[in-house]
Amino acid sequence: MAVAQCPASCGELIQGWIVGGEKLVSCPVDWYSTVEVTTGAPLASELPLSRAMVKQLLAHWQYPAELSREIRIERHSTIPLAKGMASSTADIAATALATASYLGRELSEQTLAAQCVALEPTDSTIFRSLTLFDHNKGATRIACDSQPALDLLVLESPLTLRTADYHRMERNTLLQRHAPELETAWGKIQQACAQNNPRLMGEAATLSAVASQNILPKPEFNALLSLVEECDLYGINVAHSGSVVGLLLDRNKHDVERVMGLLTEKRLTPHWPVHHLLKMVEGGAALL
Repeated sequence: MAVAQCPASCGELIQGWIVGGEKLVSCPVDWYSTVEVTTGAPLASELPLSRAMVKQLLAHWQYPAELSREIRIERHSTIPLAKGMASSTADIAATALATASYLGRELSEQTLAAQCVALEPTDSTIFRSLTLFDHNKGATRIACDSQPALDLLVLESPLTLRTADYHRMERNTLLQRHAPELETAWGKIQQACAQNNPRLMGEAATLSAVASQNILPKPEFNALLSLVEECDLYGINVAHSGSVVGLLLDRNKHDVERVMGLLTEKRLTPHWPVHHLLKMVEGGAALL
């Protein structure tokens, strides 16, 4: 038996046209998908992409394809689906690492990234460090050495959007139009990590969130920006291919209860009725 986990993401810190193509930096949070791989017949409840990952790794290491019928996958996750919280990436990355361990193999981050991208666009939560990642092709991977500590008040919408549907949208023209803002945001991400500065991180995320309004707008976005300013929060980030929104803050410095009260006062809770106070964490799939 082997068990692994991978974190969810509160949308992306930034996503857009950066260094010559669409890339992102995910925002890993302390909410995990845990996958257990054991000997046994496959379960009817298994996710198709998780099973596809097992078959893909067997082929990668040249095991007989029939071995897949002797491997069972059990997934334990409460990460919301189709909201922009990287639930699918967490599932397949944890499946990959658990499968590798079950087979007595090691799986580097580079190989994990290639295997995940071969199945679907992949969030950079698979990397331990905050990483600028070409989530469609995996060709670019630029890691930051560290990251500032911060929390997120995650605003969960009842709306869902499958990542595949987002990627079918024609958006390259709009992405390229906002390339200067995203290059600035990427520079601020790097500075935030180098200087351990959460406010710079918030500025970067806000720049990207504003640009994203031209592609996948969030309701009452200006009201949220006003709330961020009123409470002197670090910033706002969004799921660029989903519905979730994050308010970047420090639970020890900011009055979270006041923030939640203002969400009600400004009549924003119908759009985001569920709230989660989470911590930004290191990313990466890990064995348990």
